[in-house]
Amino acid sequence: MKKPLVLVLVCSMVSLVADATTIEMKVYGMVCGFCAQGIEKSLRKNPATSDVTVSLENKLVAVQTRDGQDIPDAVLKKAIVDAGYDVKSISRTRRSMTEIRAEVAQAQK
Repeated sequence: MKKPLVLVLVCSMVSLVADATTIEMKVYGMVCGFCAQGIEKSLRKNPATSDVTVSLENKLVAVQTRDGQDIPDAVLKKAIVDAGYDVKSISRTRRSMTEIRAEVAQAQK
């Protein structure tokens, strides 16, 4: 009896990740616009990346993926660590880049 329930839970979790289109990361060590540009440029090279935004003030890097695609955490972390920064957390959300940019703009006021 438990096997079908486990299968349903696993399938639900997989579909949740597949639907997620925004990856938000807390990144420490960014201090200037050149830091932000370097991270953005590095992440845009990934073919699954649709959009990137970086907020120095919020220590936030957000990546929007193309429909139906994902970028593994290890790949994201490697790109940021190789650029000289420290990744504190990675999470997938359903927030749009418009929402994230609005929140960043509000925090800057």
